[in-house]
Amino acid sequence: MSDRWEPAAFKARVDEVLRHFVAAEADELSAIDPLLGPVAGQLEAAVADGKRLRSAFCYWGWRAVGQPDSDALVRAAASMELVHAAAVVHDDLIDDSPLRHGRPSAHIALRGAVRRRPRAVAAARSLAMLVGDLLMSLAGQLFATSGLPAAYLARARPLWSLLARELIAGECLEILRTGAPPDISASLKVIRYKTAKYTVEQPLLIGAALAGAGERLRQGYSAYGLPLGEAFQLRDDLLGLFGDPERTGKANSDDVRGHRPTALLAETWRLADAGERERLGSLLGRRDLDEEGLDEVRAVMRGLKAPDRIELMIGERVDEALTVLGTLNAPAPATAALTALARSAAIRLS
Repeated sequence: MSDRWEPAAFKARVDEVLRHFVAAEADELSAIDPLLGPVAGQLEAAVADGKRLRSAFCYWGWRAVGQPDSDALVRAAASMELVHAAAVVHDDLIDDSPLRHGRPSAHIALRGAVRRRPRAVAAARSLAMLVGDLLMSLAGQLFATSGLPAAYLARARPLWSLLARELIAGECLEILRTGAPPDISASLKVIRYKTAKYTVEQPLLIGAALAGAGERLRQGYSAYGLPLGEAFQLRDDLLGLFGDPERTGKANSDDVRGHRPTALLAETWRLADAGERERLGSLLGRRDLDEEGLDEVRAVMRGLKAPDRIELMIGERVDEALTVLGTLNAPAPATAALTALARSAAIRLS
């Protein structure tokens, strides 16, 4: 791979690693019993799509230290995508989201495997939970067998515990705050722990640890990664309600029907008067909310210019990240790649 950042070429490398690794694991699972075929199929479906941002941040966390391109490092970086796949399966299950990448999410797809059994819906949800658990386990396996020297892997291994703890903390905080009075500080804390850290900061730090980076660079990665990761999720908040489902591949009613603690909702609530809050309160959390009700929520948000405020928050965080990046004195190819990644993470349609 050349020093010039080529996202499509990098994605193809990561896709190939994931396809072969997960297919082999799916075959091993199916060999235990043919009944496990649909479960194995969901393992493969979980890694079939994705922008591969997390693996890219891990890769450039390594390259910015001055390390060369490495197939072993790409395998290690690809393990970040298995963490993401696990988080997505669990997140869709927690939120009861019906779609992911335009296809039925795991707990919906697996209903076909148990349709003739008692409590089929609950059984399918249990199967999806186990798919997510296995994906997280496979992430550690791919990392450990990447081919990097054992001493390199040992430097990064403690970060895996931190990654898992913070990701689970974020998921738990979202559950605990769902349905609570909207609060922007609380929403931003959920964003930071549920998404920002494992999307940008931790992959960068793992790549840096593998490469033997010094303390100054690691601190710089955190200062770059946290605001950028927050910008990534703030964009998701906007796309979750105002995006085109044909592009996002997800239902655009989930956040409102679930009354989730998004920053978009918190900012809307902060700006709303008593009448607007009363109207929002009658719509949020309704599982039977139709498109007319969603349009009413959107109209309130637009009237208060809450989406514009979220756009401003995204821009501020991207600018903060890029300012930090300019102080790191990383090699020019790494700086260029991390600049491009910052923009693609925050300015997107899906």
